[in-house]
Amino acid sequence: MAGASLLMLLDDIASVLDDVAAMTKVAARKTAGVLGDDLAVNAEKVTGVRAQRELPVVWAVAVGSLKNKLILVPAALAVSLIAPWLIVPAMVLGGLYLCYEGFEKVYHSWILREPSRAAGAASEDIDVEAYEKAKIRGAVRTDFILSAEIIVLTLGVVAEQVFLTQALVLSAIALLMTVGVYGLVAGIVKLDDAGLLLLCRGGAGRWGALQRWFGQGMINFAPYLMRFLGVVGTIAMFMVGGGILVHSFHALDAWLRAAAAQLESVSVVGGLLAALTPTLGGVAVGLLAGALVLTVVTAAQRLRAD
Repeated sequence: MAGASLLMLLDDIASVLDDVAAMTKVAARKTAGVLGDDLAVNAEKVTGVRAQRELPVVWAVAVGSLKNKLILVPAALAVSLIAPWLIVPAMVLGGLYLCYEGFEKVYHSWILREPSRAAGAASEDIDVEAYEKAKIRGAVRTDFILSAEIIVLTLGVVAEQVFLTQALVLSAIALLMTVGVYGLVAGIVKLDDAGLLLLCRGGAGRWGALQRWFGQGMINFAPYLMRFLGVVGTIAMFMVGGGILVHSFHALDAWLRAAAAQLESVSVVGGLLAALTPTLGGVAVGLLAGALVLTVVTAAQRLRAD
């Protein structure tokens, strides 16, 4: 009898794990776009520090990201049980923050043409320790919003499942997301160092020459990659933040879908235009929201100063 009960228990555990694995795969596909944005944003966020401090900064942000998940996963489960209506307002606030942060960067770097803060990181006029702490705080804040978006999307996938499955899937996605994103971020920021290692390796013959050629290529490619990620990371803030706002307001979402349906009838490029409309619409909404929030914040700061 005890043996039969044990077998039944093991069968139940296997069934739950099978459900968790299946739901985790579905949730990973659902959140893949936000994960890509998360990677671009965080890779851009941790650049600009001294080469020998890059990995410690990435590690500090990764630890902060794990702490975010320790807050977000229980909070999401609790809200889904007690007050599910709070999820949308919280996501709207998070989306507005991302849009604000992205537009502030665009305003200072591209409109006011202020010098890059990253470029000045090595200057003796800057407190390097304070600069690194500010970088880490900013990256962890942004990670919190992006992580909340992924957790909410995952919660939507497992909404019909039992509580245990919800908790396990959310925990699995949170852990995989953190390890995957920050593992890639660490690899990206150390790309030039890996190239230097290959370039400095000895060895004669074609194999040694190939390693040195490849190392030089990695060194040359790294600055372009980081600049590209800086632009992509900024655009990603508008995509994610604007996308949150669009999906949170049914009328706006419906209008964009209707516009996409109309554009689909355009000959030759209709399908492409229809596919791009939701994304471009989200970016446009993100830019407008970011400009509005920055205007309000700037006005409030001036009033406080007076």
